[in-house]
Amino acid sequence: MFYKKPLEERIADRVAQRKPLEEGKHFEHGPAKFVFVFLIAAVVLMHFVGLAVVMHFYA
Repeated sequence: MFYKKPLEERIADRVAQRKPLEEGKHFEHGPAKFVFVFLIAAVVLMHFVGLAVVMHFYA
């Protein structure tokens, strides 16, 4: 009555229903792409700010 498939089978069913990933497309989930690009941009910005602070005080 309350039978539920094991987690591995539910994941396998969900993966089987997905369409194949397109060639050259790494992020099929839009928000994941946004978060990835935002984090990379934030790290680059922090490096530039840190470099500017170091150059200002030690130049």
